[in-house]
Amino acid sequence: MAHLQRLWAPWRNCFIAHPQPRRCIFCAAKRSRADRAHYVVARGRHVFTLLNLYPYNNGHVMIAPYRHVGTLTTLAPAEWSEMLQMSQRIMTRLTRLLHAQGFNVGMNLGRVAGAGIPGHLHLHVVPRWQGDTNVMPIIAHTKVISQSLDELYTMLATSRRRR
Repeated sequence: MAHLQRLWAPWRNCFIAHPQPRRCIFCAAKRSRADRAHYVVARGRHVFTLLNLYPYNNGHVMIAPYRHVGTLTTLAPAEWSEMLQMSQRIMTRLTRLLHAQGFNVGMNLGRVAGAGIPGHLHLHVVPRWQGDTNVMPIIAHTKVISQSLDELYTMLATSRRRR
């Protein structure tokens, strides 16, 4: 009989036990200058990028406007433009640093569409690699993330300063 393997992901318990944040994580991150504490890896004039605490894949980031808005129709043209420009820059960095081979990019707008924080829209950028989807999520209901958020933050923050 094959030896049973266990993958531990204790940080997920916080999300499972308390799926709804008590405050807007994006507003908390925008007000704070403790970028490392909030995993903010880039700031622009209208938007900023932070690591997703519950990533679908290694390198999963979110780009959000500083303003607390929940719909694309209330997003200012300058915010939307900078959000797209920042997504290009972060994809370039993720490709260079993590050797991403592709990306899923998208938004969940509204609770019924799957938005975890429906009042503050954000753009997900998820790096992908050939073969990164395997049987683990299907059979074991487990997603393997190969890098810690602290390590990824350091990598992305350091690369930002070298530009």
